[in-house]
Amino acid sequence: METENLIPETFFKKGGVTKQTFKIRGMTCVNCANTIEKGIGKLEGVKLASVNFATEKLTAEFDQSHLSQDDIIAKVKDLGYSASIGDDETDGKLKFDVEGMTCAQCALTIENRLRKAEGIMSATVNLSSESAMVEFDPQIINKETVFQLVRDAGYKPREGRRRAEKDEEVKGKRNWFIFSAAFSIPILIQMYFKPFGEPVGIYLMLAFGTFVQFTAGMTFYRGSYHSLKNASANMDVLVALGTSAAYLYSVLSAFKLFGISGHVFFETSALLITFIRFGKYLEARAKGKASEALQKLLELQADRARIIVDGEEREVAASDVKVGDIMAIRPGEKIPVDGEVLEGESSVDESMVTGESMPVQKQPGDEVTGATINKSGVLKAKATKVGEDTMLAQIVKMVEEAQADKAPIQRLADTISNYFVPAVVAISIICFLLWYFVFLPDEFIRAFTFAVAVLVIACPCALGLATPTAIMVGSGIGLRNGILIKRASVLENISQLNAVILDKTGTITEGRFQVTDIIPLDDIDEKQLLRLAATAESASNHPLAQAIVQRAESECGLPPLGGQEGGFEIEPVRDYNEREGYGITCSLNGKILRVGNDKLMDSAKIDISSVQETVDALTSEGKTTMYVSFDETLIGLIAQADIVKANSRKAISKFKDLGLKTFMITGDNRRVAEAVGNQVGVDGVQAEVLPEDKVHVVKEYQDQQLMVGMVGDGINDAPALAQADIGVAIGAGTDVAKEAGEIVLVKNDLMDVERAIRLGKQTLRKVKQNLFWALFYNSLGIPIAAGILSHWGISLKPEYAGLAMALSSVSVVTNSLLLKRFEKKLF
Repeated sequence: METENLIPETFFKKGGVTKQTFKIRGMTCVNCANTIEKGIGKLEGVKLASVNFATEKLTAEFDQSHLSQDDIIAKVKDLGYSASIGDDETDGKLKFDVEGMTCAQCALTIENRLRKAEGIMSATVNLSSESAMVEFDPQIINKETVFQLVRDAGYKPREGRRRAEKDEEVKGKRNWFIFSAAFSIPILIQMYFKPFGEPVGIYLMLAFGTFVQFTAGMTFYRGSYHSLKNASANMDVLVALGTSAAYLYSVLSAFKLFGISGHVFFETSALLITFIRFGKYLEARAKGKASEALQKLLELQADRARIIVDGEEREVAASDVKVGDIMAIRPGEKIPVDGEVLEGESSVDESMVTGESMPVQKQPGDEVTGATINKSGVLKAKATKVGEDTMLAQIVKMVEEAQADKAPIQRLADTISNYFVPAVVAISIICFLLWYFVFLPDEFIRAFTFAVAVLVIACPCALGLATPTAIMVGSGIGLRNGILIKRASVLENISQLNAVILDKTGTITEGRFQVTDIIPLDDIDEKQLLRLAATAESASNHPLAQAIVQRAESECGLPPLGGQEGGFEIEPVRDYNEREGYGITCSLNGKILRVGNDKLMDSAKIDISSVQETVDALTSEGKTTMYVSFDETLIGLIAQADIVKANSRKAISKFKDLGLKTFMITGDNRRVAEAVGNQVGVDGVQAEVLPEDKVHVVKEYQDQQLMVGMVGDGINDAPALAQADIGVAIGAGTDVAKEAGEIVLVKNDLMDVERAIRLGKQTLRKVKQNLFWALFYNSLGIPIAAGILSHWGISLKPEYAGLAMALSSVSVVTNSLLLKRFEKKLF
């Protein structure tokens, strides 16, 4: 009996409905999940089948008197996939944060360590989001072993760091920068003004320099240790070597040890540490925004739900809703989880999913999505997907995985440093050996001086400043003009951008309906028609109705009820009835007033054939047409549209001038989408696209070897923004879109996308120029520092080598500041 207790009870059931979770393998996209869901759903005895692509799970509710678990597994196999029973803790997939990375070489070091381990199938480490995604065989290796591998590489794995912890980390980097700057400034003062004289001043510089070197600079020693331990060389190695060489020489010179005396340059090591600390603070502040998108999405979920138990409503936590529970959703409430409508009719605001402002009519049999808002009627719905299976959870998963995906482009400075550091160290050693044993036997001091000069002039100060100074100036220009560049990786990718995908609603268009055409018939004028329509629509919350009321208020004003205007007496309406999917019917002065679509007119047997040609023309322009009838007679038409923004066409034309292909993507119907697309001149239109499909549309273009930029403003755009090579979020959009995007347009002007692209290209150009000059100084200075021209009386002492290094930094900063000249051309 003890053994039997270890076996699931469902194994002994011969009949009855049970629920089982299966692990699915072989899916490559959401369409695969839909294929399995539909295939299993058609099996006799299956009550419910739900496949979550993100978690690779099938949840099936079925009658065991008709089929077994093996039948379901066999059906999945027939569909071209594999299924198994069991739910491992991580299902062989693990995502976690990584602390301690300073450059792309760190990420590569962790990846290499993980990939060499038995049982790990793939490992991707993302520097920008400071996260890792690992797929492994749980039969061979477990989570703790994966974490230990990361620790052995010298880094710290963390599961789900909270926002507060990441904020503290950013503050810590800021405080270290302020700390190092505070102790470096006195060294500079003593260098140039010498307020305490030479002897005392040198000891003060020694004290301050030592303090900075072994406090703020200690992180570079730790990073170097772990980097070298893993047979690689990152920026920490460069910084540690450069600062140590400068500091050590200064100490020897200050105490006149080994015959070394002369100029000291403690400021070189101290300022280098300060500059690098400042760059790390800027980098951490930008990266800290990544996780906010996921938090914003999760905050959209409903907190409470009403479920019906034994005919009575019971309020519970939304997280306690189970598949099969019957939910009661009142007007104005969020729908707790995904479900199917059983009773009632209503309109539901699905803008958080579709991005479209018009509510969608729901009736029995229709699906509803968790976190969307019920607008009018009371609905009863059966919960079909809960927890991580809901659409909102899938969107969260998509954003998470897209952010964890690693860009193929590596940091140029880190790539150079990988070869540069060993080369410089080798040159320094060879320089010492040649001078000491070959050219100047027994002249240790001179040979050592040449070797130190090589290390000092090769100090990576310019390399360390090349990227952050250009980014600081470029992002400052953008910030002053309403363009926020959040990630330095944007500046690498943006120069190769050759396709832009634009969301329609709220991006190309205004995102709200406006009355565009008022067409009166017979003896009525425009104002009379508008007043009558507004009288009927004034009690409705529908966006189309509100647009009519707003137009009437702004254009002609609504007179007090009971007033007289234009031959029609406006009184409170009676017998008001708003029918979902049709329109409004009411009684005014004993006569029937109707405002709605063609179905409403047909149901009242009102002839609309005379205006069909006009309606077709309006529809072809992407407009929604409403009919107005009074006293059983059609008296006019009112057309509305989500109008195109003033700068949209101009911006798209500018994209084409840059050689970019432009595409529009929307959840709206094809006819409206194509009308808007033609109006603004995009190269292609993708209509009736679901949120998960937006991600796949981006991937499809990327598969065509296009570098894709995505511009959007809605929650539904967040996964696509994260997936795109460059995500651009419209500032007036949702916070989630802003956090998912790598560029945020504060002013909500599509022209700023084109400006952001040009600013990014110019900034990247400056970064490359800076790296060139940094390398040029080293390439020219190292041979001179090594004494190659000493035969002709030309040599470079360590102090002058330090000065040359400082001048290289000045040139890099100056070149970055020249970027400000571009601002006038840009705006």
